[in-house]
Amino acid sequence: MSKINELFDSELKVINLGLESFSAELKLQKKQVVHVEWRPVAGGNKKLGSILDQL
Repeated sequence: MSKINELFDSELKVINLGLESFSAELKLQKKQVVHVEWRPVAGGNKKLGSILDQL
């Protein structure tokens, strides 16, 4: 069996970043999923993110 077939025959385990609705759908399908509530640093503000990096 090829490596790609082994991958698709294996049990799905997911780490979801961002959209919680995506992980909710996987849970409804009885898949193993961990949801991480991630947001861009400083709300995506590059200048503020740069200042935070310096701290």
